[in-house]
Amino acid sequence: MARALDRLVGKIRACRVCRDAPGGQRLAHEPRPVLRVSATARIAVCGQAPGTRVHASGVPFTDPSGVRLRAWMGVSEDEFYDVRRVAIVPMGFCFPGQDADGGDLPPRKECAPRWRAKVFRHLPDLEIILLVGQYAQRWHLGERAGRSLTETVADWRAILYASAQPRLLPLPHPSWRNNGWVKKNPWFEAELLPVLRGEVRRLLDGVDAELAR
Repeated sequence: MARALDRLVGKIRACRVCRDAPGGQRLAHEPRPVLRVSATARIAVCGQAPGTRVHASGVPFTDPSGVRLRAWMGVSEDEFYDVRRVAIVPMGFCFPGQDADGGDLPPRKECAPRWRAKVFRHLPDLEIILLVGQYAQRWHLGERAGRSLTETVADWRAILYASAQPRLLPLPHPSWRNNGWVKKNPWFEAELLPVLRGEVRRLLDGVDAELAR
């Protein structure tokens, strides 16, 4: 399983479809696929796509959004980037570029259909997938996703406890642009985050115990 996953990751890192054979407008810069996976990971973080900082560093969530996401999860940087325990699988592996206003474009449409199912088939130990933002929620939840991000995240209990293994937990994007959303929805910090932190800690400690054997 580990060798097959390594081969798959090698193919993903070499992928240039969005530049060389795109389904729409050609990617204007050199692709740099960013993901972190291992066959032992229990937690998967699924966000949107790399931004400019992550495109430069090659490491996911090396930006203020990553700081906030780690605070929501209650984990240190070392725990978050321990690929044995935490997989990071964005909807689009490459930075999609920016629009005329300087905002990040949506994830490339070529990426998820080509690679996503293959990646998750090689992550047999996953117990929870954190769906960060609407793109991940729509992909993983399908018709169970609400009409808006707020509607989907507000339904987090039903989604989390009705999911087959791995369970699914929807979250807003941790961008500081969502400060207003967090303030308008106090239940997110009061009710959802304690459950998120408890689930994350339980799984991290469980992997620690197995690795120590």
